[in-house]
Amino acid sequence: MRDLIRDVFLQGEQTLPEGTIGLDAMDDGAALRVGDEWLVMTTDSYVISPPFFPGGDIGRLAVSGTVNDLAMMGATQPLALTCAVIIEEGFSRSDLERIQRSIHATCREAGTAIVTGDTKVMRRGELDGIVINTAGVALTKRVVRDQGLQSGDRIIVTGTMGDHGLAVMAFRNAMGLEGAFSSDAAPINALVRAALECAPEEIVALKDPTRGGLSSALHEMAEKSGVGIVIQEHDIPIRDAVRAASELLGIDPLHAANEGKAVIGVRPEAAERVLAVLRRTALGADAAIVGTCVSERPGYVVLDTGFGRRLLIEPEGELLPRIC
Repeated sequence: MRDLIRDVFLQGEQTLPEGTIGLDAMDDGAALRVGDEWLVMTTDSYVISPPFFPGGDIGRLAVSGTVNDLAMMGATQPLALTCAVIIEEGFSRSDLERIQRSIHATCREAGTAIVTGDTKVMRRGELDGIVINTAGVALTKRVVRDQGLQSGDRIIVTGTMGDHGLAVMAFRNAMGLEGAFSSDAAPINALVRAALECAPEEIVALKDPTRGGLSSALHEMAEKSGVGIVIQEHDIPIRDAVRAASELLGIDPLHAANEGKAVIGVRPEAAERVLAVLRRTALGADAAIVGTCVSERPGYVVLDTGFGRRLLIEPEGELLPRIC
C-alpha cells in the first residue's frame, strides 16, 4: 500500500503553505500552521465486511479510526467530524439506523460530533452493502510525528495486539469461537491525551497498528526515524484466544490489525512514568514496554524470542481483505 501511494498519489508537484505536513509525509494526517497552533486533519474510508462484528460495527470503526488518526498526530481533542455514507440499494434500514446510533454513541465517547456529511445510494450489486468515509479536524500546540525516534528510546504498546483482526477473521469464517474474540475498536484520544500530558516533550512518536498490525507500524517508524527496533517477544501483550487462533490459522498476531491501540515512542527517562499513567486508564490497563530503539540495522525490526533473535518481517500484503 505504501508503495502504491508513493508511485501513484505522490506524483506531481503541489504548492503547500510553508511548514505544512502533507501527503508526502505519509503520516496519519496532515498539519497546517494556524497562528501559534497546528490544524490537524485526516480522512479515511471504511469497507469492512461484515459491517457488524464482535465488539463493534462499521460506524464505531469509522469514528474511532478517524479520531485515533488525529490523536496519532498529537491532536487529541477533535473539533468535529464529517461523515459520508454510500449505501447499496436494498440495504436494511434497521441496520442503517443501528449503524447511525453507533456513530453517535462513539462520537460522544470521543467528545466530538458529526457536523456535515453526504449520502449516496448505488444500485443493487454495484456495492457490497455500505461504505463510510469520515474526516476529522483538530487543533494542537505540538504535532507528534511517527519519525521522531532515536537510539535508546523505548517502545510502548497501549494494550493487547491482534484483537480486531482475529475477531473479524473468526466471525467472518464462522470458526465457532463466539465469545472468545472481541474487536478493540475504540476512540483512544483520551488515553493518548493522558500520556502526552504526563510527558509532553518526551513522547516523540505515535502510530496506530491498524493494517499490518504492530509489525507494519514498527517498520514504518523505524524506517522513517533511521533506527533499528528490538522487540522483546515475551513482553508483547496478546490475549490467549488470539494467540491460539493465530497458531491454528498460521497467522502471526503481530501482523493482525488493531483499531483501539497505539504504539508510543518515548524517551527512556519517561517510559515508566508514561506506562504508569496508561495503566490507570480502562483502555490502557494492558499497556507494556515492549522494545528499545538501537543504532544498528536502521529500518529493521528485530524480535528477541528469549532464545535468539530474528528479523520481524513486514507482511507483503493484507492478511485479511476488507478489515477496516
